[in-house]
Amino acid sequence: RPGGGGALLWRLLQLSQSAPCAMLRPSGAAALYSTAVTSGKIEVNGIHLHYQQTGDGNHAVLLLPGMLGSGQTDFGPQLKSMNKQLFTIVAWDPRGYGKSIPPVRDFPPDFFERDAKDAVDLMQALKFQKFSLLGWSDGGITALIAAAKYPHLIHKIVVWGANASVTAEDVKLYNAIRDVSKWSERARKPMEEMYGYEYFSKTCEAWVDGISQLRHNSNGSICQPLLPYIKCPALIIHGEKDPLVPRFHPEYLHKHIKGSQLHFMPEGKHNLHLRFAEEFNKMVERFLL
Repeated sequence: RPGGGGALLWRLLQLSQSAPCAMLRPSGAAALYSTAVTSGKIEVNGIHLHYQQTGDGNHAVLLLPGMLGSGQTDFGPQLKSMNKQLFTIVAWDPRGYGKSIPPVRDFPPDFFERDAKDAVDLMQALKFQKFSLLGWSDGGITALIAAAKYPHLIHKIVVWGANASVTAEDVKLYNAIRDVSKWSERARKPMEEMYGYEYFSKTCEAWVDGISQLRHNSNGSICQPLLPYIKCPALIIHGEKDPLVPRFHPEYLHKHIKGSQLHFMPEGKHNLHLRFAEEFNKMVERFLL
């Protein structure tokens, strides 16, 4: 289906275990940097948010998952393989998702803005003064809003599978995935393992209603008026075989985010950062540096 949230159909990779440390010898001197993936919870805006963290680099990066997503389900190859000498990588579970439960996830009209504030406040609570954002699907929308509303905190952003509006076609396709019992077992299984069937089913239905309500905004806008306020460098990536996000969505973002870069991956689908993890990671690292 087009638009944000399609990430839930592709959560097939689990977090890989990493060795506790790696060693380099720059200029003949030994240097240690952590490759362990640690996890924790921290109270942010009255919610105990779960996050994972790895790397010791000076450049902090927050990974933002899609609908019903978490760091563990959405970003295994990034937590495992992004350069941990150059970057400190944080992946969060938004409120009501992953291990950031309670609360039960809900979808008021400003749920994307709420997620953006939670994400930025989480990084502040972790003592990162400035950081970059990598957002997939719904997480990409959250990243766009955060970059526009908190420009003094955001270094660079990378988004893929994201959209700034909801079209009538999108709403039809959202409703096509409302009933999770009709999903393939491969798509359903990781969600049931994470949440149990009842929470998974009810939250998916609530998400469909929550994002569909944004169709009633002017032009079906999710964050269209905010795009001109994004001043940081922005990379938009689009898989040319993405069945869920039409090409006009990334093209709209590119047109309305001044100075942004738009990169097409010819064989990429919605889960391009998982399917082509090595290519994706290298591209993102080059952009962030």
